[in-house]
Amino acid sequence: MDLFASSAKKRHVGQPLAERMRPRTLDELVGQRHLVGPGAFVRTCPRASDSVAHSLGPPGSGKTTLARLLGETLKAELNALSAVDAGVKDVREAVAKAAERRISFGARTLLFIDEIHRFSKTQQDALLPHVEPAPSR
Repeated sequence: MDLFASSAKKRHVGQPLAERMRPRTLDELVGQRHLVGPGAFVRTCPRASDSVAHSLGPPGSGKTTLARLLGETLKAELNALSAVDAGVKDVREAVAKAAERRISFGARTLLFIDEIHRFSKTQQDALLPHVEPAPSR
């Protein structure tokens, strides 16, 4: 099979080349086998648990692509924010929408925050109740 011919059929002509060539499934993703290969974390953990570990990596390592593919694998709506222009209000709105979707439709949401290292301590603190398990009593 020709990689480029196969990809061209699936993508819209008006999209930029990078978007047309972006993997659409975990099987199309090249590299990161330790995360997405058979029996690896991304293939097994989401099915066993409601929580997904946080992943960090250098620019261009495929974090956004992996988030999109993980969202599709989980059948979850991907809500992507950029920490460059998002604030606490945006995070709270995203969490509220995710809770509403779960309550109303039983649907999952995956929140992806690009450039999260740019968040201030206050912004990061707004995420804590939603990413750390509640203490058991």
